[in-house]
Amino acid sequence: MNIKGFNHLTINCRSLEESLNFYRDILGADLVHKGNKDAYVEWGSIWICLLEKEQMPSTLKGLGVDHIAFTISEEDFHMAVETLKSKRVKIVRGPVKRGRGWTINFLAPDGVQFELHTSNLKERMEIWT
Repeated sequence: MNIKGFNHLTINCRSLEESLNFYRDILGADLVHKGNKDAYVEWGSIWICLLEKEQMPSTLKGLGVDHIAFTISEEDFHMAVETLKSKRVKIVRGPVKRGRGWTINFLAPDGVQFELHTSNLKERMEIWT
């Protein structure tokens, strides 16, 4: 197996419109496709499929994706924090400085947790070792 890197995420949501507004209007994703029950959005080389589900299986609570982290420049970080606050997005941690980078964790309408982080893997590992 020769995995090359990240490809995409599929996120189940209760309301395609509400989730699409969040990803497009708040996080700034570009809409690539919108169907009756699905939408595809992207930022650069990252893409996400939003898939509307009428009922979420209760067995999935607490399982699956813990959070999804995006890289953001330190110059843009604080403005992004203000945007999240002004749009009344639920912030669950931060903003805080972790090692050399700033981070903030927040929730999408269906509870998917996101992180904006200004550091990279090498810098993160320097604080763990």
